Amino acid sequence: MEAIPAKITPKLIDEMDTLIREGWYANRSEFIREAIRDTIKKLKAERLEAAIKEDVKWGLYGKD
Repeated sequence: MEAIPAKITPKLIDEMDTLIREGWYANRSEFIREAIRDTIKKLKAERLEAAIKEDVKWGLYGKD
């Protein structure tokens, strides 16, 4: 794995550490990896949805 530096606000650190203490994540690294994975999944789904909508639009109305 590669380490990458990041600056995080104290408020976000407090919220992250609270979730870790509550047992949702084992540590900060796990939390950050999961947040990145979730963001990537969300953005890929949004891109796919936009492409599908564009295909449907093209299928219904043809090229402009």
